[in-house]
Formats: sequence, C-alpha cells, structure tokens
Amino acid sequence: MNTKEKIIRTSIALFNLHGERAITTNHIASSLGISPGNLYYHFKNKEDIIRQIFALYSEHLNTHFKPLEQHNEPLEQLTQYLDSLFDLMWRYHFFYDNLTDILARDDELKKNYIAFQSRLLEQVKAVVIGLRDTGVITIDDDDAKELAHMLKMTVSFWTPYVKARRMTGVLEQQDIYNGIVKVLMIFKPYATPMSAPKMAQLQQHYQALAEASLPSIA
Repeated sequence: MNTKEKIIRTSIALFNLHGERAITTNHIASSLGISPGNLYYHFKNKEDIIRQIFALYSEHLNTHFKPLEQHNEPLEQLTQYLDSLFDLMWRYHFFYDNLTDILARDDELKKNYIAFQSRLLEQVKAVVIGLRDTGVITIDDDDAKELAHMLKMTVSFWTPYVKARRMTGVLEQQDIYNGIVKVLMIFKPYATPMSAPKMAQLQQHYQALAEASLPSIA
C-alpha cells in the first residue's frame, strides 16, 4: 500500500471512529507518523481526501449494484445486493452521519453527489423492476420508482438514526444486519406467494445474525 492509499484508509478509520468534523489533516498525518507536508503532497486539503473517499464509495456501488441477471436466482442476487450495500455503510458510515455538513462545504462534491444519486435511483428502480419481472414482487411502474426512493432513503438514513438514539453514538455490527431486516420489511408487502416464504427466511437469517453479533457482557 502506497502513502496515498494509507492516507485514505487512515482517514476513513479516523472519520468513522471520531466523526469527520473532529478530524483534521494534522490528526491524519500524526496517526500515520508522517509530516503534514507529506500529506499535502498527495492531497491539497481534507476536502480533497473526502472527494477521493467518495470516489471509492461510488465505484463500489457502481460495481456491486448491476441489474439482475436473468439466469441467476433473483432472491440470491437481492441478498448479494443487501450484503454489499450494508457492508458499504459499515465502511463509510461517517459519510452518512455528517452528509449535509460535508456537502455544504464542498460545491464540487455536492454536484457529483447529486448526479451520482440520480443515477443510483435509476439503478435501484431497475432492480425493483427486475424483481417484479422475475416474479419476486408485484408492483406497477409508478410505485416501483417510489419504492426505489423509499429503499434509498432507508439505507441513507439508517446508520445516523441508530447512532442518534444511542448514548454512546457508536455503530455496532448488529445495526447493519438490523438495517437489512428493515429493507426486507419494505419489500415484504409486495412479495408474491411464490417468494414470500423465501423472503421470510431471509428476514429470519439476518435477525439471527444481528442477535449473534450482539456485544458480549463480561
């Protein structure tokens, strides 16, 4: 891993642990054991670092959120989407926590974020339509777009919602699995008789994972 990659990885870890607002470029350089000048050789400022992190985040979503493949079992593909999406939320949860403030400070990032979210909404809608066309859910085109929007909203605001309701403000692994359960609950009313039992099994699977990942009490 080169210095630039180390700066990105360390920044993500510090932002997640302490909150993006509390971390400066000096904190990042100190954590890496390098001089601020060395950091500025690779990045102009903290906003530049955040833009690079957003690029990684966007690339991950573009790579893992492809349309449904007709020859693969649709609910298995949905499971892969959910696992990948909430893994992403775990990796970059600082971004969701302080999104409004981060975008308000950087017009370039905000412009890129708005354009990306518009494309992502169409991708999510395509997945919803794909689930309908493979008999997993029943929904019309107008409601498919609204459902896609509701799914995006749930994913985007789940982690800050959880952290705001916890005195420690710390995100736990079980929160990610509970988030997947919430997404499945949104799909549940639209499930066809054929897919409803499998969707219920998926829900039980993630509920079990959430319970298994509860912090142990010494």
